[in-house]
Order: sequence, then C-alpha cells, then structure tokens
Amino acid sequence: MIYSTEVENMCPVAKAANHGPAPIPEEGKWVQSKEIKDISGLTHGIGWCAPQQGTCKLTLNVKNGIIEEALIETVGCSGMTHSAAMAGEILVGKTILEALNTDLVCDAINTAMRELFLQIAYGRTQSAFSEDGLPIGAGLEDLGKGHRSQVGTIYSTKSKGPRYLELTEGYITELGLDENNEIIGYKYINLGQMIDDIKAGIDPKEAIDNASGQYGRFDEAVKTIDPRKE
Repeated sequence: MIYSTEVENMCPVAKAANHGPAPIPEEGKWVQSKEIKDISGLTHGIGWCAPQQGTCKLTLNVKNGIIEEALIETVGCSGMTHSAAMAGEILVGKTILEALNTDLVCDAINTAMRELFLQIAYGRTQSAFSEDGLPIGAGLEDLGKGHRSQVGTIYSTKSKGPRYLELTEGYITELGLDENNEIIGYKYINLGQMIDDIKAGIDPKEAIDNASGQYGRFDEAVKTIDPRKE
C-alpha cells in the first residue's frame, strides 16, 4: 500500500464505529452481506436499450452469489430474441458480480441485469421473506402451463380505433362489437395449449378447438371482426 507524505506524517486516531453493514432480508433471514457469496434471492427486473425500441424482463434465482436459474423474456426487437438465447447460456453459473460485468449481447438485457443487481444487493427480492427462498424452477412457473411469456399486443389508430391482437389468454382471432362498435368481448386461441396438444398427437383442427375460448360478452356482439384484416 502506498501512502502520500501527508498521510504518512499523520498521527493515528482510533476508529470507534465498526458495527458492519446494515442487515438485509434474504430468504427469511437477516444477513450482513460482505461478500458476493452472502447474496441470495429470486427477483425480476426490466431493462431497455438505448434507442428504446425493445425491452427485456429478466428473472434470476441466485443462491450463495451464484445465478442458478435465469428467465429472459424480450419484446419489441427481433434481434433481442437471439441475444436472449445467448444470454441464457452466459448467465447461469456466474456470480451476480460477474454477470453485471459481462456483455449480455443486448443493451436491454444488460440494463435489466443492472437493475436486478441493485435489487438483489439491497435485499429487495421477491423471496426476501420466504424461508430458504424459492426452489430452482420457480422462474419457469411465471410462464404458466403453456410455458409462454405473458404478452399483450394492442394496435390502435385515431380514425379506426383499437385492435386487440394478443392478450394473456392467447392469440385473438375475433373481436365482438356492440351496436356502438365498441369492443365487448373476443375469441382467442391459447397457442401454448394448442402446440402441446399437437405434440401429443391430437389432430391440429381438434387441438385448435380445444385451445379456443372467448372472453367478455362475445355472445352479445352484433358484429364480429378479424382484428388483423378488418
């Protein structure tokens, strides 16, 4: 250690306060985190790229400082999907400090990693007060039975109004309108369920029927439209 002449010439004064860092909540315990291995927790964070043309929701499950599970969901940019594929290989097995200082290919994913690091390091995790935290696999449960991201896609213009294209129930096939041309319901196909049925050997037409449903007062509609064509 190199000291300047000014410091070398100072007389020593005892440092009285030495109570360590404030404890943070971690998986049902209060932890004084001093090293990376002291950090555990599962949480989510959102990131965006510089031109703000796409965003990433990142979910990490950290145990003893190591990323054991990662869920990367992106929207808005085609290149981000391939970046997410690479980030999925890069993230797991790294410490959160390594991941913070690793190029995760896409600015939005890098920003999400930064936001997650702050949450995890400060004890603001989803599992802060859950004893022993959440098991590896908890991130996958966010996707639901069909293992698909929760996606909402709505397009609207002033002259022609809104078009629901995809909601959490699935891919919207028809919109139901009332006498005022206001949306009162819709029909949808749950794509995750449909593909699972097809993989199980069910005829595609039957699989579509099994995965189809409707929401709202669709049966009362005086007019129905295809939101992608009409």
